[in-house]
Amino acid sequence: MSTIYIDNEQRQADAKQNLLHVCLSLGYDIPYFCWHPVLGSVGACRQCAVKQFRDEKDTAGKLVMACMTPAAEGTRISIADPDAVGFRAAVIQGLMQNHPHDCPVCDEGGECHLQDMTVMTGHRSREYSFGKRTFRNQYLGPLVNHEMNRCIQCQRCVRFYREYAGGDDLNAFRLRDSIYYGRHEDGVLENEFSGNLVEVCPTGVFTDATLKRHYTRKWDLQMAPSLCVHCGLGCNTTVGERYGTLRRVVNHYNHEVNGYFLCDRGRFGYEFVESDLRIRHPLLNGEAATKSEALERFGAILSEGNVLGIGSPRASLESNFALRTLVGPDHFFAGISDEQLQLLSTMLHVLRKGPARSPSLKEVEQSDAVFVLGEDVTNVAPIMALKLRQTIRQAPMQIVEKLHIPEWLDHSVREAVQDAKGPLFIASPYATKLDEIATTTYRAAPDDIARLGFAVAHAIDGGAPVVEGLSPDLEKMAADIASALAGAKRPLIVSGASCCSQYVIEAAAQVAWALCRVDHPALLSFTTPECNSFGLTLMEPRPLSEIFHAIKGETANTLIVIENDLHRRGPVSAIASLFDDVGHVVVLDHLNNATTEAAELVLPAGTFAEADGTLVNNEGRAQRFFQVFDPSTEVQASWRWLREGAIAVDSKAKMLWESLDELTTAMATELAVFASIRQVTPPRKVVGKIAREPNRYSGRTSMLANISVHEPKPPADPDSALAFSMEFDPETVPPSLRPFFWAPGWNSIQATNKFQSEVGGPLRGGDPGIRLIEPLSEPDLKYYSMVPTAFHPRPNEWLLFPIFHIFGSEELSSYAQGIAQLAPAPYVALNPIDASLSGVNAGERVKISLENSEFILEVVVRADLPRGVAGIPAGLSQAEGMILPAFCSLSPVLTEPSRGAS
Repeated sequence: MSTIYIDNEQRQADAKQNLLHVCLSLGYDIPYFCWHPVLGSVGACRQCAVKQFRDEKDTAGKLVMACMTPAAEGTRISIADPDAVGFRAAVIQGLMQNHPHDCPVCDEGGECHLQDMTVMTGHRSREYSFGKRTFRNQYLGPLVNHEMNRCIQCQRCVRFYREYAGGDDLNAFRLRDSIYYGRHEDGVLENEFSGNLVEVCPTGVFTDATLKRHYTRKWDLQMAPSLCVHCGLGCNTTVGERYGTLRRVVNHYNHEVNGYFLCDRGRFGYEFVESDLRIRHPLLNGEAATKSEALERFGAILSEGNVLGIGSPRASLESNFALRTLVGPDHFFAGISDEQLQLLSTMLHVLRKGPARSPSLKEVEQSDAVFVLGEDVTNVAPIMALKLRQTIRQAPMQIVEKLHIPEWLDHSVREAVQDAKGPLFIASPYATKLDEIATTTYRAAPDDIARLGFAVAHAIDGGAPVVEGLSPDLEKMAADIASALAGAKRPLIVSGASCCSQYVIEAAAQVAWALCRVDHPALLSFTTPECNSFGLTLMEPRPLSEIFHAIKGETANTLIVIENDLHRRGPVSAIASLFDDVGHVVVLDHLNNATTEAAELVLPAGTFAEADGTLVNNEGRAQRFFQVFDPSTEVQASWRWLREGAIAVDSKAKMLWESLDELTTAMATELAVFASIRQVTPPRKVVGKIAREPNRYSGRTSMLANISVHEPKPPADPDSALAFSMEFDPETVPPSLRPFFWAPGWNSIQATNKFQSEVGGPLRGGDPGIRLIEPLSEPDLKYYSMVPTAFHPRPNEWLLFPIFHIFGSEELSSYAQGIAQLAPAPYVALNPIDASLSGVNAGERVKISLENSEFILEVVVRADLPRGVAGIPAGLSQAEGMILPAFCSLSPVLTEPSRGAS
């Protein structure tokens, strides 16, 4: 720490930081544009000028840029000095010369950083009366809108997009005295994190194109803290509602999880909530029914007894526990395939019984050597991929340290580092987006990927099993990876269920355990397929396959399925047989699907926007999401439907929870693994009312004038301290309950600075979430002894496995309008040699035969695929329910001759 003086006030500061970072952390207001806590300083905008003095006797001083000046011991500055104030005002005046007068119609209006900084400098009028510079706007796809005339040339967009996120199709183009930020031609932005331009841009150049279809000002949005439900990372979000419809999702800062950013699937996938397939009223035998009719029928069905329940990895802990309580632990089954349940159970066993710790995403970012085993991280867990992109900068920071360059001085750091990269090794079945920054890549079938992992473990610790039959090249690769991991300060192993291989997961664990065995502790991060995969698995449900035996052996009368389309979990014929063998099928879900169509009774389940609940992410962190509005239909949380059904049968049923807090307490009492779950967020009774609506929220009467000219009483929320109004009681809001970030003078997303312990650091009061998973301090470590044999292609057969896509592979987001436009067309990918030997070319069609299923797809030739392997998009409708990987046969589909052909 250093002692500095700000306007003659003595303050303590971090000497490793710059003055802008320090002043903002201490609560001072200094305008800025080009600087960002994650991107560092480049001194481009000249907006953060302050007066610096040599000592207390210096009265003249000099103007310096706060973002470019270190907070060294004894530094004296003045923010309020007239010269500094005048300089900052002049910079704003210059920016305003060409900025359009369109604030009232700009999508960014009311949450614009430029507006905030303009007001902060005291700017009131423009002195420039000549013509303004104008640009042509580009079409950038269905997710991001472009309005180049609002640009102030701060460079944030290209710095984030190219340097941080790794994109290359957005750039700064110079023509004489003009700079244009865009693509070389109109077209969809190709980077998976392009939506962050909406928040990174301090003006309205890049805006949310999905919001534009149902636009609402920020101050007219009712908001709540929430979680992304489109992968297993648990990224924090703020969701906004108006007129009973979900309008948008923006990032909600969590230092330990997603930080400042979201992936495009997480930001724009919300539109499934307003899909035409939404179930908003109960359905009885396919016909609309009232809530009372539905509950009467539900009670009658339950009263017959012999009820089985199928949980879901996309339902909350509370809803899964309510179903488990209703049917009993012995009648509670996993709503995922046996193979996936086994993989998830193995991951949890490794993390809970082994020595390797599961890292937060912040810890992932700080790792200095990474080995990715069998995962396409960008398409399965996108924000983790964004964090991994930053890991290659960790080791080269030694160069920066030797040159005494501060890490925040971004341009100088990059100039010193040049192309130096830290070790990142990727072994996967096909090429991934991270390959472009990897030290070494290895593409092979899952068993061969596992063999490489086991070989790395043996190279680290000779006590680990030997892998027989490796080629000299693979032995050298394993030795190089082992050397890099063992020589790192913070090594990380990343794996998951994408290869659908038990061996791959065991190999990843083996590498981490080997590092721990040689006193070099490693972090071990598994990706999980869905938002609550770990949460469901921690409840130890019975395998899905056992439900078939249970139905036949116990003559079950009723099957209850919550938030799950079972046709995605197993063979269609087996699922159809399951429904035929029970007397009643009751389904609770958000969207119509094949499972709801087979149900006698369908109950509308609330989404993350209409219900509260807890999810457990891949780290093992339990976090809470909160409903943003009270739906005007019969939609409600799944656990409430189950509770009301139980009470309809027996008014003294043990499911008498009146609130989410009571349900959470019951779960923590019954299941030891969730004992600390009550700490996720303070109980409702402990905290006063917290407003979901900003102070400027308008139209509370007029929006319902067609019903009544009197303002109705806001609905009560029995499950949280959040109020459906502007009512606000507590002086300090717990971070897990803060709906949005706002401070006087800070209306944009940059207001986050005001709620952090220091800028870019943890939130004051602690980041949301409680870790449920910790490694054993003294584990009984035993290496896995089974190493798979090498993969050998079969004659006339291919190993079919899923290829993941950020758009289209995840179930719910594929129903969002913008995301659906970017999903790939169905295809089967083949190695060029395999395609040639099969007599097919790219663009031609083949018939795929797998067990009792056949379907036809167009061929895509990919040189990155191993021989003997074929890939299809994960989530492909034609392959729903298939357990992959599995061997299949391919046969060309002859094209019928066109009419008139000879």
